[in-house]
Amino acid sequence: QVQLVESGGGLVRPGGSLGLSCVASGNIFSINAFGWYRQTPGKQRELVASVTSGGVMTYGDSVKGRFTLSRDNAKKTVHLQMNSLKPEDTAVYYCNADILVDGSTWTYYWGQGTQVTVSS
Repeated sequence: QVQLVESGGGLVRPGGSLGLSCVASGNIFSINAFGWYRQTPGKQRELVASVTSGGVMTYGDSVKGRFTLSRDNAKKTVHLQMNSLKPEDTAVYYCNADILVDGSTWTYYWGQGTQVTVSS
């Protein structure tokens, strides 16, 4: 059984920094896209940042230049460093991974979500 376990998040003042980490565990053959999405009430979940197994990085337009995603394949971990945070970054952040679990089927998995609140 595959699990994505998130850590980090919390309350931070505007202009501050915060880090989120996600570890994948279970019967994992391979991970392709691995990253973070976020969601606020009444809105669709949106991409924050994601990186493929080949190292191709994608960032949401609203976070470019402020957030940095890194990946450790050996540890099956991604880390999202969020700098210059704004109130509009407030959301529940979800880890997401495209995982090959049985050698033939790719499946998207989600973490349980972690709250990030940017407020003075």
